[in-house]
Amino acid sequence: MRVLKLDQSNLLPFRTMAALLCLCAVGLSVSAAEKPADKKADTSADTAPRADSQDWPSFRNGNLQQGVARTTLPEKLDLLWKYPSSDGIASTAAIVGDKVYMAGLNGYVECLELKTGKPVWEYRSIENPDPKKFAPGFKSSPLVTANGVYLGDEDGVFHAIDRATGKRLWMFKADAEIISSANITGDKILFGSYDNFLYCLNVKDGSLVWKFETDGYVNCSPAIVDHFTFVTGCDEQLRVIDIDTGKQHSQMPLMTYLIASPAIWEDDLYVGTYASEIISVDWKESKVVWSYKDPKKEYPYHSSAAITETHVVAGGRDKQVHCVERKTGKPIWKISTRGRVDSSPVILGNRVFVGSSDGNLYEFDLKNGNTLWKKNLGDDITASPAIGQGHLIIGTESRNGALYCFGKK
Repeated sequence: MRVLKLDQSNLLPFRTMAALLCLCAVGLSVSAAEKPADKKADTSADTAPRADSQDWPSFRNGNLQQGVARTTLPEKLDLLWKYPSSDGIASTAAIVGDKVYMAGLNGYVECLELKTGKPVWEYRSIENPDPKKFAPGFKSSPLVTANGVYLGDEDGVFHAIDRATGKRLWMFKADAEIISSANITGDKILFGSYDNFLYCLNVKDGSLVWKFETDGYVNCSPAIVDHFTFVTGCDEQLRVIDIDTGKQHSQMPLMTYLIASPAIWEDDLYVGTYASEIISVDWKESKVVWSYKDPKKEYPYHSSAAITETHVVAGGRDKQVHCVERKTGKPIWKISTRGRVDSSPVILGNRVFVGSSDGNLYEFDLKNGNTLWKKNLGDDITASPAIGQGHLIIGTESRNGALYCFGKK
């Protein structure tokens, strides 16, 4: 094992690009506050999704954010249905039971029947029903629990929605855009914002439990282990926060911006960086275990890694999908696409699924990287796949965007 040493001079172009990226957020400058629900559901006993279920209830399918599916898919995938979205989809759908929950850049969260794609309900980020009135869109992915659907919008409003009816439960206003997807532990909901804060809210009513200020935008979705959560963001730090107290447990400088969300395997954290590396960090010891870098291409990672006991897979802005050994960081394979791979891969057994800005949804063999299947969807794919209940769901990002469902006819 070795500790990562980064050459600061080589990071200057990446710092510049990342700073421009982070500055693109348009926030809603209002004080943090909650809004009463239109209809109160009993969220006092709301529970997090089961880690061993066949559902896909959150961005990376669980608090460890490993990006691993626990269902089955047919060897041959058929397109079952396609559901249009006027401004496209940049976030990952959720699959829970016989329903799909999608969030669009058009400002709508929609619940669909998993088997047919027929709409069940829709929720808009604003109360005004006028379709000509701008509604802030959703780049964060929905978190679906026993009773609620939770996510933030690009104006900094965090929404709690009744899962059964699509009615608003409560709202909470941060001071800037929310791209971070939420996670839940006990009665607490966690997410980050471009106002530099990590927020912890009470799931029952959206009241603020605590907020922790970082030195940069919080783009990532917070992973959770026991009573700790992890923040990797634009302040170039890895922060470990005690969820019970909202206080910082430890801090480790990473010397580079991070857009991707961390994935956890026991004491190790895995994340792609803006300095063109995938790193493994022992978060308890606050040290880098290994780093992987393509010897020929230097492009940042926006894609969050998928991890198993043996593999780490992440997409890069170098138009490649990279697979390395989890314990050592040694390269296993890399495959080129014709576009940036901001989509975060999903692992199902020995199959890897990921989208690319070249418009293709790919399936690779986890062991050797061989392309097993691909489907051109016609538009950029920055969203990540959701795989649950025997189906694969993914969206495309454009004014002709849509949500696609694959499975067995």
